[in-house]
Amino acid sequence: MDFAYAGRDAPVDVPSSLSFTGTVLKHLALAPLFPLAVAVRYGESVVPFLAASAVFAVVGVGLERLRDDRELGHREALLLVSLTWLLVPVLGTVPYLVAGNGTVAHPVNALFESMSGFTTTGATVLQEISFERHSRSILMWRQFTQWLGGMGILVLMVAILSELAVGGAQLINEEAPGVSIDKLRPRIQETARVLWSIYLGFTLLAVLVYYGLHLLGVAPNMDLYNAVAHALTSLPTGGFSPEARSVEAFSPAVQWAVMLFMLVAGTNFALFWYVRVGQPRRLVENSEFRSYLLAMGVVGVLLAALLYTGVGLATTPANVAPIQGAAEDALRHALFQTLAIVTTTGYASMDFNAWSEVGKLVLLFAMFLGGSAGSAAGSVKIIRWYVVTRAVGRELFTTVHPEAVEPIRMSDAVIDEETVRDVLAFVLLFGFLFVVSTVLLYLDALRVGLEFSALEATSATIATLGNVGPGFGLTGPMNNFRPFSDVAKLYMVFLMWIGRLEILSVLVVFTPTYWRT
Repeated sequence: MDFAYAGRDAPVDVPSSLSFTGTVLKHLALAPLFPLAVAVRYGESVVPFLAASAVFAVVGVGLERLRDDRELGHREALLLVSLTWLLVPVLGTVPYLVAGNGTVAHPVNALFESMSGFTTTGATVLQEISFERHSRSILMWRQFTQWLGGMGILVLMVAILSELAVGGAQLINEEAPGVSIDKLRPRIQETARVLWSIYLGFTLLAVLVYYGLHLLGVAPNMDLYNAVAHALTSLPTGGFSPEARSVEAFSPAVQWAVMLFMLVAGTNFALFWYVRVGQPRRLVENSEFRSYLLAMGVVGVLLAALLYTGVGLATTPANVAPIQGAAEDALRHALFQTLAIVTTTGYASMDFNAWSEVGKLVLLFAMFLGGSAGSAAGSVKIIRWYVVTRAVGRELFTTVHPEAVEPIRMSDAVIDEETVRDVLAFVLLFGFLFVVSTVLLYLDALRVGLEFSALEATSATIATLGNVGPGFGLTGPMNNFRPFSDVAKLYMVFLMWIGRLEILSVLVVFTPTYWRT
């Protein structure tokens, strides 16, 4: 059933939006049971997860009682999606606060970590990542939040709310305006189940591959715990790791395996459905997928050349020696970081703070690319850059041939002009927010006396707004966001929130037009 059109004279039905948000929260009360089982396995406290489950259930049921008999309109759908992606991370802080260990015992830090998890950003405020400082179950909750945020909450919303006569297709559109997921099955909830099965299937495969490398003796520290933990953050393009040095802590064999799953995670999951039903040509002939591979190939080869020759590295001999002149090392680190940054996974195979300014600038460029539509990847996304480049090319062509009619095509399908306008508006708004936020973060750093360069401010902004994860310098892959002021952290929480919902779905709620009857 489609959303009812609320009309210009109807007020926004806030209670109904809150009620359906409560339905989602109520079902997510089951989520803490997974790390609770980990706590039982390792003899750790289960209290943080019992508390979290209770809070999700109580708040969810309480909000659900607000529901009336009215159907949700387009504006209510926008509010529903925005509220869900705000309240879930807020309630997700409970395990951190109840456990009371480390930097995440502070409410602002806990909110930052939770929002970074559920939005699959991967930026962290943890000062010390170790089993001595944090329990295995708390670190697993941190991993699991990313898996839930990658595709889990979206699929949950579509599957549950579609059964309540709430249009699931509209929910997908509100989460990612201007970029749609193919309707694979006649009913949208069936499409949700297809996406869920693909997502879950690749996650289980990742566990088997990672742990299989351990059993083969080529990944000594990739035990079952680490295999599950990293599978939960590979497929949602999250990047959290229970290892302080991220994927650098593992053997090259593991790093190559992680690359494969990052490549999968940044691909439109709808395309894997066609592979599954015997239509693999839909994948290889897809214009977005080929552009995605081309972008990563160009950036990866460029970085590999820079690292191999030493141009992309800092001049300190200790940083240059392991890579310069070593073809496999240079290629592996270059491709790994390209995949991690383009797909916004945020893993690190080495501390790229040791790279030269040239190497960092190439990575900064990659941070703006993003993965495919229909994936958990963030940033601008390849499909939008494809449309933008085609639109620019069309303008150049029609300047010479003003009478020509030149539609923009993708995989032999014509992209309608409304979508083109939406894409151009998004890219313009993304750029505007990026510039403004960079200035604000830089000024706040000056206010509190934090040493923070312009490049670091730039990377911190795109890391949070684009849900990329790590930046440079202070926010590098082996560092954390803890030194920022609480004001800056809360602003970056806001950036992660609107970035996950691709900006427009959230910002429109703050406009007078949205609330005008």
